[in-house]
Amino acid sequence: MKTNNKLRILLKRSLTIYSANIFLFFVLIGRLYYLQIYEKEKYTLLADNNRISERLLVPPRGSINDRNGVELAMNNQNFQAMITAEHVHDLDKLLEEITPILNLTDSEKERIKKDISRHKRFVPVKIKDNLTWQEVSTLMLNNHLYPGLFIDEGLTRYYPFKQYTAHPLGYVGSVSTSDLEKSDAPLLQVPDFKIGKSGFEKTYDLSLRGTEGTLKYEVNAYGRIMQEIEKVEGIKGNDLDLSIDIRLQSFAYDAFGDESGAAVVLDVHTGEILAFVSVPSFDPNLFVDGISVKNWNNLLYSEKTPLTNKAISGLYSPGSTFKIAVALAALEEGIINTSTTSYCSGKMKLGNHLFHCWRHSGHGKQNVISAIKNSCDIFFYEVALKLGIEKIAKMSHKLGLGEIYDIGLENQKQGVIPDKQWKLSKLKTPWQQGETVIAGIGQGYVLVNPLQLVTMLSRVVNGGYEVTPTFLKQDTPPQLPSLNLKKSSIDIVKQGMFEVVNGIGGTAVKAKPKTKDYKIGGKTGTTQVRRISLKERKEGIKKDEDLPWKYRNHAWFMAYAPHDNPKYAIAVIVEHGRSGSGVAAPIASKILEEAIRLDIR
Repeated sequence: MKTNNKLRILLKRSLTIYSANIFLFFVLIGRLYYLQIYEKEKYTLLADNNRISERLLVPPRGSINDRNGVELAMNNQNFQAMITAEHVHDLDKLLEEITPILNLTDSEKERIKKDISRHKRFVPVKIKDNLTWQEVSTLMLNNHLYPGLFIDEGLTRYYPFKQYTAHPLGYVGSVSTSDLEKSDAPLLQVPDFKIGKSGFEKTYDLSLRGTEGTLKYEVNAYGRIMQEIEKVEGIKGNDLDLSIDIRLQSFAYDAFGDESGAAVVLDVHTGEILAFVSVPSFDPNLFVDGISVKNWNNLLYSEKTPLTNKAISGLYSPGSTFKIAVALAALEEGIINTSTTSYCSGKMKLGNHLFHCWRHSGHGKQNVISAIKNSCDIFFYEVALKLGIEKIAKMSHKLGLGEIYDIGLENQKQGVIPDKQWKLSKLKTPWQQGETVIAGIGQGYVLVNPLQLVTMLSRVVNGGYEVTPTFLKQDTPPQLPSLNLKKSSIDIVKQGMFEVVNGIGGTAVKAKPKTKDYKIGGKTGTTQVRRISLKERKEGIKKDEDLPWKYRNHAWFMAYAPHDNPKYAIAVIVEHGRSGSGVAAPIASKILEEAIRLDIR
């Protein structure tokens, strides 16, 4: 009986286990069926995602060209020495052997070792880029001696005209943390991808960078690339065509020699900027792969501030160049005409204060044309008092001073065209008559940059049309709004500027062209940086050139050509250049002569 009970229990348990096994078997079959049939697409996709990897391909960056199609910013072929650690038996030995060829420093070798330690051994690591052809050929010729080393080819940004175009073009650089915070563009995640950091490279970055391509490849479980599956090339970025003529641009830069300053040349009818230089400048190629501390400090602490774009960021008192705006305002208001005269004895008294002319002995009897020619301060002191600061400011703004222009460049300085409200809001004190006097000769609070000054001159000599500066080449001449200035007023002011260069005793006779084919007109300006103190005079420092460079006067000259039918206008500032007539005028004249010779269209 006992035996039968045990047998029944055993059979019952066996049947239960068997049934459970059958149930589990069908569950397993059902699960497999579910995964392989119903979930097939899902897991096929997951498997492919594990098997197939994808990376972005950096597209060629658009080029920046001058008005004639000359490339100012381009993509150069870049040869890189790469190393795959799994094929290297002795890394230290290999690096020592290639050091004489690539001139590797100790820090570079440490960087290579660190990069290798951070990646899997089959992942290629960069040794050095921008290899010369000599370096490439030497490595390739002896390739059998360097297992694991190979040459890769890519593109790198290059600026062939270096310092000549650094300020308008800017440069590209590596993506920073702040750049990533501002944009979630996939390309910014690609190692060694470069974006615009300043100038037009920054302003037009999205257009220049193009559209990324893709590369799909098969990898094994360890991430090793097994084969390439599909490659879609990226779309090159858009090219940017500028109004600059690199021939004139280079000539204008070189015309400064060792001086510091800026020059801007405009087409007076279209507003096209034909040359735009700030001197000294820098080589933007230094920034592409990261500038060294030594080079950065050399630029940062240079007395002549090569990193500052003086053409739009430098603010200076315009000095006597401002007399053109004052004369035009007085003529338009009917306060003066060609018969109006003033006697210059060399000084003028207002209240208890004496105001002096730059020529201490005086100019004698002057009208508006001779006052412009001789740059007579006394004449313009008196005219400014009759006009008042409000009318001077109104004409200055009409001619383009104190304005910010949409030219695609950052860090423009607006300058100062003062009036009563400006002083009250800024300095909390009322305007004084004596301030009108010195504003009449472009001193005191008045501040402008070279771009503004050349715009003012262009609006005068083109017949009184509101031309606006632009870096974009104009295929058709724009329809410019009129400033509603009298032709007679413009003609009188132009005659005065003609006499500055061509009249006997004019302040800029050194700017007179050697050729008789054309004439130019212009206006000088010299602005004081610091007075020579009584102590310095006792020590023998009596002239501006006796002072240290940074305390010498700034030198201005603005000019246009040809006088009879103006096409080009230029404004030149020479920092601490001492004299507008002696230093700035010859530079401007040379640049205008080159513009006419090139006959830029």
